[in-house]
Amino acid sequence: MGEHGKKAKELFMSGYNCSQAVLLSFSDVTGLDEKTAAMLASGFGGGIGRMREVCGTVSGMVMVLSLVSGYSDPADNEGKKDTYAAVQALADKFKEQNGSIICRELLGLDKPEGTHIPEKRTAEYYKKRPCADLAQMAADILEEYLVEKKILDGKGCKI
Repeated sequence: MGEHGKKAKELFMSGYNCSQAVLLSFSDVTGLDEKTAAMLASGFGGGIGRMREVCGTVSGMVMVLSLVSGYSDPADNEGKKDTYAAVQALADKFKEQNGSIICRELLGLDKPEGTHIPEKRTAEYYKKRPCADLAQMAADILEEYLVEKKILDGKGCKI
């Protein structure tokens, strides 16, 4: 377990949504300040706005990856190809470990709850949701990938 994974879990447990927890845990790598990162990822929690689609932790991984090794030139087809390949590799690893990248499936729901109103963060909430562990796992998967690609060193620090 890497430092970013531990931090992501702590951030989720402190009240940030799943996507915010992953993005914020890599602030040392992305250079984003806490407020900007939290706001950027705020709509991706709960499987994008609590619609229970793509898990917010996966969205957080993609945001970090895009910030540290994405492309900016719309004509950069090689950069697009490399970015999409990396996103798919990360999503595949997450899916391999969890069975899905879809929030409602990870939560064992047949369908979304049908409300935009988030649940209160109580001890019972944390007992029934795997989200803190998923945030940790997503951050660990990403850290491992970034070390492998020599974007981070073996201690999880930016090279």
